Parts: sequence; C-alpha cells; structure tokens
Amino acid sequence: MTDRNKFKRLIIMLGLTLACALITPWLGHHLTSPNVILRPMADDVDAIIFWQIRLPRVLLSLLAGAGLSLGGVVFQALFRNPLATPFTLGVASGASLGVTLAIVTGIHFSLLGLSGTSLAALSGAIISIVLVYGIARATGKTSPSTMLLGGVAISFFFSSLILLLQYLSDPGSSFRVLHWLMGDLSRASIDSVLQLAPFVISGIIIVSTLHRELNLLSITDDIAASRGVNVQRTQMLLFFAVSLMVAGIITVCGPIGFVGIMAPHICRLLIGPNHRFLIPASILFGASFLALCDTLARNISSTAEVPVGIVTAILGGPFFLWLLLSKNRLAS
Repeated sequence: MTDRNKFKRLIIMLGLTLACALITPWLGHHLTSPNVILRPMADDVDAIIFWQIRLPRVLLSLLAGAGLSLGGVVFQALFRNPLATPFTLGVASGASLGVTLAIVTGIHFSLLGLSGTSLAALSGAIISIVLVYGIARATGKTSPSTMLLGGVAISFFFSSLILLLQYLSDPGSSFRVLHWLMGDLSRASIDSVLQLAPFVISGIIIVSTLHRELNLLSITDDIAASRGVNVQRTQMLLFFAVSLMVAGIITVCGPIGFVGIMAPHICRLLIGPNHRFLIPASILFGASFLALCDTLARNISSTAEVPVGIVTAILGGPFFLWLLLSKNRLAS
C-alpha cells in the first residue's frame, strides 16, 4: 500500500471519528427539542442532558479511547509483543489498589478538584510506575524485557492485595470496588474531561514525535542504535510518557480493558505497521471505538447502565482468542 493510499484512509478515519463525535451524543434518550445545541446555558431537561451529561461523556470516551489505543501501540512496539496492552506494566493494578484502599478505609477528601478516589488511583498508578522502573534499575539494565517482567510481578502482587482487601471489607465497599474495576464513564463531567486532556494530549505529542524511533525499536535495539537512536533514553521517555497518560485515564475512567489491544491490531490490518501512519490511525480508531462502546453500554438496558468495561471485554475476549489462534497458524 502506498503512502498516498494510507493518507486517504487516515482522512476517512478522521471523518468517521468526527461523525461519531457528532452523532453519539444524540443516541439514547430522546431529546424533544432539536434546538438544544443552541441553548448551552438553559436549565431545561434536554439542555442539561445534552450539555452536562451526554457531551462530556462522549468527549471523555474519545480522549480515553485515543490514549488507551496509543498506549497499546507503543507497548507492543517496545516489547515487540502483539499481546502487550497499556496495563502490561502494572499501572492498572497499582491504581486499582489505591482505589481499593481509599474505599475500604473510607477516606473522603478532595484536592485541586480531584476526589479522594481519583487521587488514590493516581497515587497507586505512579507508585506502580516507580516500582517497575526501580526494579529494572536494580537489575542493572532498564530493558523492556526487564520492565515487562517487573510489571507482571507487581501486577500479580497488587491484584492479590486487592482480593484480600475485598474479602475483608463489608459488602457495600466490596461492590464499590468491583464497580470501579469494571471501568465506567458514567461519572463524566466537564471537569473530568479537563483533568484528563493534559495527560492524553501530552502523551500524543511525545509519541508522535518519536514515530521513526518506534519503527526502529519495533525491529531490534541493535538496529535502532545503528541508526542513531539513543535506545535507553528513548525507551524510558516512551515508558514514562505512556504510563503517566494511562495512569491519568485510569484515574478518571477506571481500568477499561481490551481497547489497547484491539484498536492497534485492527489499524495494522487497515493501514500497515509504519508508526508514522499507525499512530494517528490508532488514536482515531480507539477514540471512536470507545465512544461507540459507551453509547452501546448506556443504551443496552432500559433499567440500568452497563459499565463500558464490560462491553469492551465482551468484544475483546473473542478478538483476543482470534489473535492467539491466528498467530499460532502463522507460526506453524
């Protein structure tokens, strides 16, 4: 496929993403007035639903989907592993442990517009990032494989602590933890969009400027070094940029799974492995994919909203199995 055709497909994906952003706020509960979009300051039911609930939720899903998909692209390239996800290095388990501690202990406070639960999630995610990096440094070589093993170990350890705390807590606290672990966008607001935007935008900027380095690192470190790439510095920059971006997403939305593994692979099929095109394609596809999944989640039941993490998991499970089976067939 030529670069011209890839660029055309990117334009089509951009158009579809914009269409998704414009259409999804209108899906669901019937808005009786078509002029609601012209009344952002009105206090009637339709205006409140559209401007204070629907629109922030769609914007949040677009940001979260773009960031999770981008995180999957970067980690799959760094680890040269098609099954890597944004949560591979234990960021999700660290954030989940922080939230579990906050809920079980009953901590209630806020700081700079962030609730105690969100601050606990961000703190846990950052602690996980620092621990993974510290483990890699302790081994004397901060390579992706070392960080991968450290992340898996941290993830299993934190997950066991979460199970222990859930077992020892009361049923109400245990249910709140379980609901947060599912990943949910129902708490979306303009404030949460503004809180998440700096994490995702900064991550997109940093990764986009390193698309050439990602192409080389996805082959081998030696080839990247021979082409003038400072391998260790680039790996650490990508590791911290993506990990902090994913930490911000988890802090606001919870751990929404499978977006970071599905979107990059679908985009590789559509546009190829060149990160110059794969990065923007994954950002656009991930954004629209999560927005559509959340629209389905809030309309799938007339009695209660389904957490979007359940929908992505239902879609991601079969996709994961297909990916495993297709890789095995190619290998044989």
